Amino acid sequence: MAKFTTEEKIQIVLRYLKRNESIYKIAEEAGVSSPILSGWIRLYEQFGAEGFLKSYTSYSVEFKLNVLKYMKDTGTSSYDAAAIFNISSPGLIRNWRKLFETGGIDALHPKKKGRSFMKKETKSTVKKQL
Repeated sequence: MAKFTTEEKIQIVLRYLKRNESIYKIAEEAGVSSPILSGWIRLYEQFGAEGFLKSYTSYSVEFKLNVLKYMKDTGTSSYDAAAIFNISSPGLIRNWRKLFETGGIDALHPKKKGRSFMKKETKSTVKKQL
C-alpha cells in the first residue's frame, strides 16, 4: 500500500462524500483497503481536514485507559475510537488493548526508546583480565 499525502487523503474522502461512488470502488481505485478509507472518512467527519495533520504525540496511561474503557462501554471499534479520539492509527489502539490484556496497567507505561548505553571498561578492569 502506498503512502498518501494529507491532500490525497482529503481528495479521496471528498470523492466519497459526494455520494456518487461506493466506498469499495473508490478504495480499489485509490489502492487502499476499504476499512482504511472508512477510517479516513470518520476522521474527516469528526475533525475535518485538521484530523489528517500529523501529530506525533505520546499518550498518557490515563488517556490509553480512557480510550479502552470507552471502547468497552460503547462497543466501539478501534477504527471508530481512532477517529473519535484523533489517534493516528487504529492498530495503535489494538496494541494498547493487547498489552493491557496480557500485562495489565503497567504494560501501558511508555518504554524508553533507542539504544541502551554500554558500560565503559575502566583501565583497572582491563588489567585484571590480563
